[in-house]
Amino acid sequence: MASRRAWVVDISTLRVGRDENSQDIELEIAPERDFADRLAWPLPTSARISQIRDLASGLIIGSDGLILTSAHVVANIDEAQVQLDDGRRFTAKVVGVDKRTDVGLLKIDAHALPVAVIGDSASLAAGDWVAAISSPFGFHGSVTAGVVSAVERVMGGAGEIPFIQTDVAINPGSSGSPLLNSRGEVVGINSLIYSGSGGYMGLSFAVPINLAMQVAQQLRAHGMVRRAYLGAEFQEVTPALAQSFGLPATTGALVVRVEKGSPADASGLAQGDAVLEFDGKPLAHVIDLPQQIAQRKPGSRMQLEVWRNGKSRLLQVSLAAQPGTPETSLTSAAPEWNDGLGLSLGDLSPAQRLQLRIDSGLIVRRRTALRAAKGFAGAT
Repeated sequence: MASRRAWVVDISTLRVGRDENSQDIELEIAPERDFADRLAWPLPTSARISQIRDLASGLIIGSDGLILTSAHVVANIDEAQVQLDDGRRFTAKVVGVDKRTDVGLLKIDAHALPVAVIGDSASLAAGDWVAAISSPFGFHGSVTAGVVSAVERVMGGAGEIPFIQTDVAINPGSSGSPLLNSRGEVVGINSLIYSGSGGYMGLSFAVPINLAMQVAQQLRAHGMVRRAYLGAEFQEVTPALAQSFGLPATTGALVVRVEKGSPADASGLAQGDAVLEFDGKPLAHVIDLPQQIAQRKPGSRMQLEVWRNGKSRLLQVSLAAQPGTPETSLTSAAPEWNDGLGLSLGDLSPAQRLQLRIDSGLIVRRRTALRAAKGFAGAT
């Protein structure tokens, strides 16, 4: 594992936000608060304004400085600093984030970097040995190991990601780190844990690397993910539903809603239909259909076999582009310079000026011990 540490990086982020009162935060068992990631937590409007810093991990996927991490690590930040295994530090630019899959992409100005060996997440099975390399609580290069508990685990509140569930110990600072198989190949990006306290409780979840790399390619090319759109919602076909609808099996996806004017509506898909196949392939699980749609390009066509009124029929669907504004952040870390007195300064972003209620000024990004003793901090 020692050689694998060379392409794992530490990420420190800065956001000008507000200090929350402990009474304003209600702990609950929810994946949104996986790594006690304060950047992703809603803060009360009455809280004090301050600088919020966080630590995470990332993975070098391009020798030119391209770094893969979790979207919740780098979404809506004002600055990102990356530290390599050899100790070098760089200010990073946010290439793009995709909150739907929790995939984020950073870029640093570096060359000839060691690149991660990418494996095939589709080959994983329950019981396979896996390991993670990350910086929990800032301890760089920490290795934890375990087994795959389940694959294609879909959880309410975490979108449609087919997570890899493991018992690998993941803690604050590990978000965005690589999950490795027994050959040392990256098979996932550690994304969240299921916890009532914000700490590890035996359940960890990683985004499959096959999905993460597909998203990363689009982020690098377009700064966003261009998704196809069907315009229908589905639920699992239970034995009781299969019996009531006269379905031949308990597989497929039951249509519970069709948006008016959507591609699904135009194709004739209706509430109460059960989708049995897409493009001639049997639909084993309800999650298979939205995953297949997400992999298609807008404008592509697909054929659905549906069960309606005791009979099967074929529908032709022309997928459209996902409506609405993509959940993408293209915010770049502002350039910084040294004033010759031990202070590294940078421009204030519009968000920082708004939250600090000032029209101009500079932000202190780093300071020497001498300047720190004299009380220099924050915006000036």
